[in-house]
Amino acid sequence: MDITKVLPEECISMIVSFTSPEDACRLSLVSPFFKEIADSDAVWENFLPSDYKDIIDQSSTPSLNLFSKKQIYSHLSVHHVLLVNGNMIMKLRLSHID
Repeated sequence: MDITKVLPEECISMIVSFTSPEDACRLSLVSPFFKEIADSDAVWENFLPSDYKDIIDQSSTPSLNLFSKKQIYSHLSVHHVLLVNGNMIMKLRLSHID
């Protein structure tokens, strides 16, 4: 049974958003259909902190608003972000489940 024919895209996106960033990246390798879903803002917004928009607004890198949610996640995972006029820094802490 082809799951892409049975479930709507929005439903598959929701399912993927309940996995992990690592799983979404793995799923993006399966097919062009799953790459589009796994790379979507709907999926990656779920991996970001609920206050990520406030974090970006307070950061010294407001241009992050122009990035996709996946790019924002990647940036916040790798780089420290300066907040409150440079008096505070934040970085996403990644947890790996093996």
